[in-house]
Amino acid sequence: MSGDVSGDVSGRRARCDPLTAFTTPVNAPAYAPPPYRFTDREYFRIVYRTDLDAVRGVVPEPLTMADPLVRFEVIRMPDSTGFGSYHECGQIAIADHDGRQVDFNIGLYVDSVSAIVGGRELGGYPKTGGTPRLYVGSDTLVATLDYGTLRVATGTMGFKHRERDRNEAIEELCLPVHQLKVVRGTGGALRVCELVQTSMTDLVVKGAWTAPGRLQLFEHALAPLADLPVREVISATHTLTDLTLGEAQTVHDYLEK
Repeated sequence: MSGDVSGDVSGRRARCDPLTAFTTPVNAPAYAPPPYRFTDREYFRIVYRTDLDAVRGVVPEPLTMADPLVRFEVIRMPDSTGFGSYHECGQIAIADHDGRQVDFNIGLYVDSVSAIVGGRELGGYPKTGGTPRLYVGSDTLVATLDYGTLRVATGTMGFKHRERDRNEAIEELCLPVHQLKVVRGTGGALRVCELVQTSMTDLVVKGAWTAPGRLQLFEHALAPLADLPVREVISATHTLTDLTLGEAQTVHDYLEK
């Protein structure tokens, strides 16, 4: 008998054990296992004030909103362990939980399938498809988000006008990040409904700047960022970092009796 024989001594393949699979497809996992280290992760962030009733409508209890502040951000991630190079855009409410300021991810738009699937399955991140971009146009840092063929958001700020205190940048980036994790089973039955928390570790700020900033949001039925309209721009920041993404922890289980 000639040729290679795979599997056991009888020549049959070993049976697939679902309990040993990290994720599916079992023979080509959609994303690599953690930990995830990000090198030269670059943030464009605009904090703006919106309508209180509108933002309360998308932030679940036990989080509360006293001041309707929202972060719009686009992140360029050129060197991400397991995920490679990709962009992400987020709309994030600055909320309160047990007397502490936290971030709540409302929606994240990402141009990487592995980052979308891994983020949703492991961390409950509300990720969906989109085309964010972050680039320098002449003397301006430009952040855009397209959904399909349409522009959904455009943010601009002056490029490196003033250096920012790096300790302030670290404090902001190290805020606990919350998101709603929802998992449905067969027939659509609700299996998991939790408020989960993630955080950054081993964070190094390589540069931090601030400058005048502006933000335009355009109405779209499936990417409704403009439902939280810009009433006042509070700040615009640009930060270059290295960091490690921490594991998700359950903060509140909505299915507990």
